[in-house]
Amino acid sequence: MHDVLIIGGGNAALCAALMAREAGASVLLLEASARAWRGGNSTHTRNLRCMHDAPQDVLLESYPEEEYWQDLLKVTGGQTNEHLARLVIRESSTCRGWMRRHGVRFQPPLSGALHVARTNAFFMGGGKALVNAYYRSAVALGVDIRYESPVDRIELAADGRFAAAYVGDERIAAKACVLAAGGFESNLDWLRAAWGQNERGEWPADNFLIRGTRFNQGVLLRHLLDEHGAERIGEPTQAHMVAIDARAPLYDGGICTRIDCVSLGIVVNQRAERFYDEGEDFWPKRYAIWGRLVALQPGQTAWSVIDAKAAGRFMPPVFAGIRADSLPELARRLELDEAVFMRTLTDYNRACVPGTFDHTRLDDCHTQGLTPAKTHWALPIDTPPFHAYPVRPGITFTYLGLLTDDTAAVRLGGTPSANLFVAGEMMAGNVLGKGYTAGVGMSIGTAFGRIAGVNAARAARNEEAAHGLEPENLD
Repeated sequence: MHDVLIIGGGNAALCAALMAREAGASVLLLEASARAWRGGNSTHTRNLRCMHDAPQDVLLESYPEEEYWQDLLKVTGGQTNEHLARLVIRESSTCRGWMRRHGVRFQPPLSGALHVARTNAFFMGGGKALVNAYYRSAVALGVDIRYESPVDRIELAADGRFAAAYVGDERIAAKACVLAAGGFESNLDWLRAAWGQNERGEWPADNFLIRGTRFNQGVLLRHLLDEHGAERIGEPTQAHMVAIDARAPLYDGGICTRIDCVSLGIVVNQRAERFYDEGEDFWPKRYAIWGRLVALQPGQTAWSVIDAKAAGRFMPPVFAGIRADSLPELARRLELDEAVFMRTLTDYNRACVPGTFDHTRLDDCHTQGLTPAKTHWALPIDTPPFHAYPVRPGITFTYLGLLTDDTAAVRLGGTPSANLFVAGEMMAGNVLGKGYTAGVGMSIGTAFGRIAGVNAARAARNEEAAHGLEPENLD
């Protein structure tokens, strides 16, 4: 019997495994995927949002706790647990030295592409390199790893203590357990049921794409909620949901399918009409609202339209935009009503108030007398060639999860479990009730993965003391 069982194979699971092993526990990690697909959604990440009070290596200037908290408060609309959110924020200021010791390397953000040089530390080689570094370190430390081992249920004692997990018919016992198996975003039937049918008779989730792993089916999450009565947090339609290229694959499109030119132009729906302020705030703070906005539009499809003035100002996506030398030609190529499209563009162009354009700050280029307004970076779309990118909702991860506290314990019947903990997407809804800001998912996974790992190792020692169990491979 291992001291600590980790269920999951992404960032949060690996942080938990490493911390538990460093605390002297023997650790077994169960990853649902094959080795080639290990790491879950973490393989598609790029950076970690970090609090810091002064310049630090790859981080510029300062990003103090209160500013981080206000950014999070704004994007969540107050739907967040302040105590847990501030815990994550403070942990983000101290974790990078530990990450480096486990092989993670950082690089400066790409100049001019994202406005996060001050707030986010970028992983050298991206999330895949981070995951591989953690796996190498885990193996070197003696963590046992099993691939293609999806857990579909767990066994709890009468007092709510974890007893064992099941991979098919195989029973795997441990003295403590950390759940880090992701949300349910890859479960298309669950998404369909959660979103239901809209007033137009559409089933919106049928048009969703999944940005990350296909293995986050939510099987274990549903089991905990339905079979064991674990206390829940979050609403099933809330998610980290981004406007991505409609031509992206159903799964694992990753960051390269994201459309980052929204704030540089306008977005129209199938009726060729605008429906939201494209210049509301800096893109890293607002990009994650656009998936949900598009999900509410007819056909769950829209088009991001730019002109030549936007060239070179955004991270180019993997698919080329649909090009035209005139706006009427673009409308025809998009199969939109040409008269409505031209009226939308004419009204927008006429409403643009001249100012000093600066995409690196909240500038004074805005519209006047237009609904919805564009409050920053509003330049007329009048310079050919014109491009449009078709977008659909792309779900990164869902926010329905397990209620927890600052110990990362799973709560059962109002009581925190003594030896069952949760980290990562399975509890992110405690911090993210809605909305998102770049890099905070990795901050949550890293903070709570580390907390869960330490507390699981401590719980395993308590189990030994209480029941006279023999420790296995303790340092």
